[in-house]
Amino acid sequence: MENIIKQLAAELGKPEKHIENVVQLLDEGNTIPFIARYRKELHGAMDDTSLRTLEERLKYLRNLQERKEEVIRSIENQEKLTPELAEAIEKAVTLSEVEDLYRPYKAKRRTRATMAKEKGLEPLADMIFAQDSDSEEIKTFAETLIDPEKGVNSIEEALAGASDIIAEMISDSAEIRKDLRNTMQKKGSVSTEAAKDEDSVYSMYYDFDQSIAKISGHQILAINRGEKEGFLKVSVNIDRDTALEIIAGRILKKGSKTEAFLRAAAEDGYDRLLAPSMANEIRSALTETASEGAIKNFALNLKPLLMQPPVKGKVTMGLDPGYRMGCKVAVVDATGKVLDTTVVYPTYGEKQKNECIDKLAKMIKKYGVEHIAIGNGTASRETEQMTVELIKNCPGVSYMIVSEAGASVYSASKLAAGEFPEFDVNLRSAVSIARRLQDPLAELVKIDPKAIGVGQYQHDMPQKRLDESLNAVVEDCVNAVGVDINTASPSLLQRVSGLNAATAKNVVKYREENGAYTARKQLLKVPKLGPKAFEQCAGFLRVPESENVLDNTAVHPESYDAVKKILGLFNLTLEDVKENNIATLPLMIKTYGEEKAAKECGIGVPTLNDILKELAKPGRDPREALPPPVFRTDILDLKDLKVGMELTGTVRNVIDFGAFVDIGVHQDGLVHISEISDRYIKHPSEVLSVGDDVKVVVISIDEKKRRIGLSIKQAGK
Repeated sequence: MENIIKQLAAELGKPEKHIENVVQLLDEGNTIPFIARYRKELHGAMDDTSLRTLEERLKYLRNLQERKEEVIRSIENQEKLTPELAEAIEKAVTLSEVEDLYRPYKAKRRTRATMAKEKGLEPLADMIFAQDSDSEEIKTFAETLIDPEKGVNSIEEALAGASDIIAEMISDSAEIRKDLRNTMQKKGSVSTEAAKDEDSVYSMYYDFDQSIAKISGHQILAINRGEKEGFLKVSVNIDRDTALEIIAGRILKKGSKTEAFLRAAAEDGYDRLLAPSMANEIRSALTETASEGAIKNFALNLKPLLMQPPVKGKVTMGLDPGYRMGCKVAVVDATGKVLDTTVVYPTYGEKQKNECIDKLAKMIKKYGVEHIAIGNGTASRETEQMTVELIKNCPGVSYMIVSEAGASVYSASKLAAGEFPEFDVNLRSAVSIARRLQDPLAELVKIDPKAIGVGQYQHDMPQKRLDESLNAVVEDCVNAVGVDINTASPSLLQRVSGLNAATAKNVVKYREENGAYTARKQLLKVPKLGPKAFEQCAGFLRVPESENVLDNTAVHPESYDAVKKILGLFNLTLEDVKENNIATLPLMIKTYGEEKAAKECGIGVPTLNDILKELAKPGRDPREALPPPVFRTDILDLKDLKVGMELTGTVRNVIDFGAFVDIGVHQDGLVHISEISDRYIKHPSEVLSVGDDVKVVVISIDEKKRRIGLSIKQAGK
C-alpha cells in the first residue's frame, strides 16, 4: 500500500499525507462529495474531480497489485518462477505488461506448438534456439525424435514442430511484444476501406488511412461502428520488414549457427500469431482510449447542462410537440405542481391552429403563465411558429426551446407512472418539459444520464464505466447545489451523499407521515438512516422551515458549535445571521486573524472560509450566479439565414471536432474546432461548455442537408 500511496502522490502532484488521508476516508465508506466539502483540511482542498481521479487510479493500482500477486502465485505453482521474473512482474506498471510476462505460463488451448511439445519436440526447439549447433548436429538430434506413434514421421516433421514451438516462444516474448507495441504506436497506421458498394454515413472512411499516433478518438469510434454495421473493413498496419528486424534483434545471437531457421520461424510467428494479436491489442487500446475520452467529454457536457440556472417562481406551460398525436400541453405552478393538461393540434391545418392558439391563450390568462417551454423534437418547428403567434396577444409571455432528450424514456418509466398515475405517457412528458425549465437538475436526475443526449457514441461505450462516470457527475451536481428536504423527490434524494434508493424513499415516507421536516436532526428518526448516513448527507440537505438558520445552509451539523464560537468572538448570534447583520464578519475575522480564529473554534481555515460564505447568503443556490437562460419572443427560419449574419446562440453539445450551437432555427449549427478560437486548442471543451451563450457568424448554409456552418472566432470582426 505504501508504494501505491507514493505512486498516486507522484502522479497527482499531491503530498503523500493528503493521499493517505483520502485513501483512508474512502476505505471508511465516505463519499466523494462529503470528502470534498467537509474534509478539506485532510486533503488540502482537492476538488471532487481530483478526488474522483484519485479514486479511479487507486482502484486500478489495487487491481494491478492483486493481479501481480495472482500471476506470481500461478507461475510459482508451476515451479517456473525465477527471481528475475518475479522482479519484472513487481516492476510492471500496467496490466498489459503483467499479462505479457504471464503469457508464456498461461494455460492455452491446444495450439500447433502445444501439439509439438506433446510429441516430445521441445528439446529440439531449445537446441535450435540456443544457436550453438550446426545443421548437421540438429538433423542428427531430430532423427532421434522420429516416432510414428507420436506423429513424427520424418526429420522434416520434427523440424516443423520445433519451428512451431519457436514461433510461439517469439509470440509470447514480453520484450518482443513491448518493442512491437511501441513501434506500432509510433509508426503504425489504421486504414479502412468500403466493405460494400453502397453510400452511407461512413463514406468518408471508404478510403482512409491515419497514423496510430494521430488518429482521433471520434474517428476510432466511428470506424468501429462502421465495421460493426458491415460498411467498413479495418486493418492495422506496420512495415513487415521493420517488425521482423525488431524480432531478429531480440532473438539472434552474434555468430548464430541457426539464423536462417530462426528467421523463418520468426516470419511464421509474426504472420500467424504476433501480427493479428498485436493488431487486436492496438485496436483494443485505441478503443479504450477513445471510449475514455468520449466518456470524459460526455461528463463535461452533462455537468453544465445539469447546472443550468433554474427559472424559479414562475407558472410555466410545457409543450411536447407532435404530428399524429397532437401537441401535449401541461401547465405547472411555481413549485412544479400540475395545474392543468390538454392536447391541441396546431399541425392539422389553419383552423385547428387557430383553435389551439385560442385555447392556450385562455389557459395562459387563467393560470398566469409567464414562460412556455417547447420540446425540441418532432413538430417542434411548427409548434414554435404557433407559439410566436400565440404570445403576440399575451403580453409578458416568452418561450424557450428545451431539450426533450430522455423525456419519452422518463414518461414511460415506473417512476413517472408512480408520480402521475392519472396521466397518460404523452402528458407526462409535457410536465417534464415544463419542469426542465423551472429546475433542470431536479427533473433531469429522474432520467438515465445516457438518455440526456449530450455525448457522442454513448451506446458504443463500456456501459458500466459510462454509468459510473455519469452518475458521479450527477451526484456532484446535486450535492453542490443542495436539496430541499421538504420538496425533493426520491429520485433527487437518492443522489445525495450517503443516501440510496431505499433511504431516499424512507425520507419521503417520513415526511408524508409526519409533516414537513423542521430540523436536520429529525433525519436520525428515519428508518435505516443511521449515524454514518446522517454524517454523509446532512450537510447537503436544506430545511428552510427550520428555526435554526444553519439547517438551511451547507454548514455541516458537526460545525454548528464552531459557528456559534465564531459569532461569539464578535458578540454576534444566529439571529444576526437570520437578519443579515453580519456583512462585516469576514473583515473582522481577517483583522482578528483567520488561523487564530479557526484554531480557537476547533476547525481549519478552509472550513472557516466555507462557513463564512454560507453565513453571508443562507439558502443560496450556486446556480443563480450563472447567466440566466435566454427567452425568445420571435422566430427565425433556415431560409432567413444569410452567410455573414451575426447571431447569438446557446451551446447545446461539445464534441471532439467542434460544438453544436442553437441559433433559434430549430437546426443546430456546427462550429468546427478550427472556427472556435484564434489560438490553438486541443479540444473544444477548453473554451466552451454546454449552456454557454456565444456570438456566432454564419459561414455556410446547406438547405438540402439542413446543415449550418458557424464561426465564433469571426464574430465581432
